[in-house]
Amino acid sequence: MTYSVDLNCDMGESFGAWTMGQDAAVLPFVTSANIACGFHAGDPGVMRQTVRAALSHHVAIGVHPGLPDLVGFGRRDLAISPEEAFDMTVYQLGALGAVARAEGGRLHHLKPHGALYNMAATNAALAQAIAEAVYRVQPELVLYGLAGSELTKAGERLGLKTAHEVFADRTYQADGTLTPRRQPDALVASADAAVAQVLRMVREGQVRSQQGPDVALRADTVCLHGDGPHALEFAQRLYGALREAGVHLGATFAGAR
Repeated sequence: MTYSVDLNCDMGESFGAWTMGQDAAVLPFVTSANIACGFHAGDPGVMRQTVRAALSHHVAIGVHPGLPDLVGFGRRDLAISPEEAFDMTVYQLGALGAVARAEGGRLHHLKPHGALYNMAATNAALAQAIAEAVYRVQPELVLYGLAGSELTKAGERLGLKTAHEVFADRTYQADGTLTPRRQPDALVASADAAVAQVLRMVREGQVRSQQGPDVALRADTVCLHGDGPHALEFAQRLYGALREAGVHLGATFAGAR
């Protein structure tokens, strides 16, 4: 059986004189980039530089809208309404879309960031608002969401192309959600463990939860966090292991519809 998967990474998360991540080093080992749009990280110049770098490596460009929380890096829950989620998504989608067009590129997908992503994974109203924003602004985009989540369900209801996302560097709960970052066992620290987890998710559609039982999931795209201390090592190892296993890497999803 032939397997195909996208390898995505959060990028463009520097701001002003503050640098975050190893974007230039990681880009050769991923197939799509989720680029911050100025709310949780990033600024106009960083957005343009990141789009330009992604294009030079033929990496698909994705909108990475977050909550308006630079200090908390978009990882703190905010009590926003569905209307606010819609407006934030439209605003950030429009901003990165303009930057991409100015650089001669085009958008490929949208993936919420951090707390907004996790909230939309379980909150149907927020998920619907984000999916509606994509549908009404640029319905040809692929909507990335946690595998089996409310966000992917919302996208599918609207007829959007959806990519069910799994994580290389995060652990899972028995209900299929990610282990909250505040818990000490939230991150996968070993490259060997990350590779083994990803290969099993791609080939078997299963991941071991922190509670013990396996969780069934669909793996269209694999996320690697660009701000992680082992981002470059993980990207290199995952890229090599997936290719060695005969997995086709690319930002076109066999499972997208």
